Amino acid sequence: MTELKARLRPLAPLALFTSLACILPAAHAVEYKTVALDKSKLTFNYKQMGVALDGQFKKFTPQLSFDPAKATTGKASIEIDLASVDAGSSETDDEVVGKSWFNVKSFPKATFVSTSIKPAGPNQFEVTGKLTLKGQTRDVAFVLKHTPQGPNGVLSGGLVIHRGDFSIGEGPWAKFDVVANDIQINFQLTAQPGK
Repeated sequence: MTELKARLRPLAPLALFTSLACILPAAHAVEYKTVALDKSKLTFNYKQMGVALDGQFKKFTPQLSFDPAKATTGKASIEIDLASVDAGSSETDDEVVGKSWFNVKSFPKATFVSTSIKPAGPNQFEVTGKLTLKGQTRDVAFVLKHTPQGPNGVLSGGLVIHRGDFSIGEGPWAKFDVVANDIQINFQLTAQPGK
């Protein structure tokens, strides 16, 4: 019996470590409820005559209820003020908000509402939802990455949309020879826990 105890004694620290490893993730589980807008960004990239260009939306309102440990119960949405677009120059901005492009007088906001969130690997989640832009609603999907930063977390990801699906660029702009059909949208949100 004494010999058995002697053999098991070196395993005691391992058993303790394993127990702590099982307990600690639950202790650090957090549900994100708010977004620090001053530490977040929503950008886009596109090509015009083969030249890569980028821009951003300065005003957007995200809402979320997301616990990475319970991803399937999570919900997320975002409302984008299309008039806040910054496409690199005031002339371009004026053109983009016009009737042929975003037509912000009739459609001032774009919205995304999640319909499903599920794990897709370590700190990664597959998000599907509905994107509404210029009166058109389409199903979209993307991979959400979660990077813990102390009590907060950075949620980042991106997706490609086709502007033709949303009638962005009508009339002479409807063809894709000058402005490409693919628009890459990227986001980086600093999420914070809440009550």
